[in-house]
Amino acid sequence: MISLMASGGIALLVAALGTPVLIGWLRRRRLGQQIRDDGPFMHLVKAGTPTMGGVAMVLAAGAGYLLAHAGTHVAFSRSGVLVLLVTLCAGGIGLFDDWAKVRHRRSLGLTKRGKFGALVLMSVGFALAAEHWAGVSTHLSFTRWNSIGVDLGSVGWVVWAVFVIVGTANAVNLTDGLDGLAIGCTLIVAFVFLVFTYLAGNIKAAAYLQIPYVPGAGELTVFCAAMIGAGLGFLWFNCHPAQVFMGDTGSLALGGAFGTIAVLIHQPFVLVIAGGVFVLEAVSVILQTGWFRFTRKFYGTGRRIFLMAPLHHHFEKKGWYESQVVMRFYILCVLFAVVALATLKLR
Repeated sequence: MISLMASGGIALLVAALGTPVLIGWLRRRRLGQQIRDDGPFMHLVKAGTPTMGGVAMVLAAGAGYLLAHAGTHVAFSRSGVLVLLVTLCAGGIGLFDDWAKVRHRRSLGLTKRGKFGALVLMSVGFALAAEHWAGVSTHLSFTRWNSIGVDLGSVGWVVWAVFVIVGTANAVNLTDGLDGLAIGCTLIVAFVFLVFTYLAGNIKAAAYLQIPYVPGAGELTVFCAAMIGAGLGFLWFNCHPAQVFMGDTGSLALGGAFGTIAVLIHQPFVLVIAGGVFVLEAVSVILQTGWFRFTRKFYGTGRRIFLMAPLHHHFEKKGWYESQVVMRFYILCVLFAVVALATLKLR
């Protein structure tokens, strides 16, 4: 408990103090967000808002996790180290993408293939390290009883891990389109995984609830606490009207962390439920893109399902205020989180 409080508290302090310093540095160098001209017109006023704020959040979470061990005799678990490395690597990919945007003064940074390839390569490295270095089981359970499931094997394990991590990173990235939306939902999902990682790391609780026991999962609880602290500190400056955007630096790092934690504790389906808002955002883009291409091929003109994707922009186009969209998505995220926690007894 002390480690949790220390991790969250340190991360909150670093984010609260570090984010305004970063904002000032970004403003002096005029490293601001480029806004697409085909989006909601209300967003045009956001042009030039400092981006890459995810740097402060990622560093705050890392500092909280690492410094929480200072003066203690608790050693870092290999699972905890893997989550930290994936978070930093995914954040690094996002940072490179954000830098390309502000450097070339355009709304798009890396190519889709470049970003996707980098995330896949990172995820493959994680999957191999998790199996052969951290000793994570490749068995995937479909119910609360571990005997009912499937052993993915080495190849299946890598494919599964890549799918979960890359998919989650992109889903969180797509959600990051309104002031405070992605980070607010992140805080809610992080709390759910704080609970699940704690239970997975407690052999008695795991046995009682009949969920997979994962040695060293307690370290992931400490990391979740650090994410919550860093997120709260960053939200202070990212709420509407945002003084800074997290950029791909923050969204890819957060998504990569969630995907990694879900894979390590064998709870990817809980991630789908708790991160229901992220799923809806990603699915809206997939449906919109697929339907547009299909209708353009067969009818000559692309047609839309939504006024604009991701889903939050659809509601903006319908006339909802940005704050309305964000708050209502928060409510949805809380409901999804409650359902995810309820699966502990309903599975």
